[in-house]
Amino acid sequence: MIYLKTDAEVELLRESNMLVSKTLAEVATHIRPGITTLELDAVAETFIRDHGALP
Repeated sequence: MIYLKTDAEVELLRESNMLVSKTLAEVATHIRPGITTLELDAVAETFIRDHGALP
């Protein structure tokens, strides 16, 4: 079954997807030889929390 989203729900999805996009861009700036995925995860978590969201 397909559930239609309200305009408010679509806007929330848009905002969360923008944060995901910005988070991935931020993480990409930290990628270098030797960095662990745990360190990259910490970068992502900090970025998300700094922007008022929960990872």
